[in-house]
Amino acid sequence: MEAMLTVLAALWGAAAGLLVPRAAYRFSVEPEDPWRDACPEGHALTGAARGWLGSPRCASCAAVPAPAAPGEGRMPDAPGGTPAPDAPGEEPDVRAAGPDGTRRTARYAPGVLAPVVTALSCALLAAATGPRPELAVWLLLAPVAVLLAAIDRRVHRLPDQLTLPAAAAAVVLLGAAALLPEHAGSWLSALLGGAALGGFYFLLFLINPNGMGFGDVKLALSLGTVLGWYGWAVVFAGGFAGFLLGAAYGFGLMVLKRAGRKTGIPFGPFMITGALLGLLLGALAA
Repeated sequence: MEAMLTVLAALWGAAAGLLVPRAAYRFSVEPEDPWRDACPEGHALTGAARGWLGSPRCASCAAVPAPAAPGEGRMPDAPGGTPAPDAPGEEPDVRAAGPDGTRRTARYAPGVLAPVVTALSCALLAAATGPRPELAVWLLLAPVAVLLAAIDRRVHRLPDQLTLPAAAAAVVLLGAAALLPEHAGSWLSALLGGAALGGFYFLLFLINPNGMGFGDVKLALSLGTVLGWYGWAVVFAGGFAGFLLGAAYGFGLMVLKRAGRKTGIPFGPFMITGALLGLLLGALAA
């Protein structure tokens, strides 16, 4: 039973994770810029939910003729060639030509890592939680967490359009789970956990606004809520794990001389990873 549940959770995570790359690409803009609505070549993104759901490939690029050029597509007198690699930090090249001289569909966002991470996270949560009502909440929130981590890693930003609904969804969904039999947590404890972790991050923001973004404060509301479901020890463990992972990453960058003491790093992925570890411990101990 539990093995089947884990497999189903992994399949759900993989399916939901396939939708993360396009959404991450569209959300990964500077605060003053509008959400992206086209691929790097300017073709409008179409699909379900006004183009928010779909493949991280642009099908329109395949229909546009593209003569081969030095460093792009195939070499003039060869049956095929190797596209020039993208420069660090650039979007993937969607203009690479195939052997017939036409542009091929190309990814404008990484399309493998997100499904793998989401599937693995959902499988671990299912294995630790078992057939308890709160598992449905974890599985619904996991793809959103992966999406937030992907956006923050790319542009050091956690959009309000995701963090605030995630916090509200955590409260409502866990409230529903608390009404079902065989749940292993406390809704009141979840509410207090969200308030406590959110308040702690808000205090850090007031002390050092340049070192702690306000998006992290809003993210802490939802993370504290899910951690608080299993009690205060889990809130502390998950919150501390996030700080520990972030500090280790920053220290590693300084050792490698790739960052200084004042270099900003995306803290959201470490907060989310720490919360996942705390949630797994809480679910196993419940």
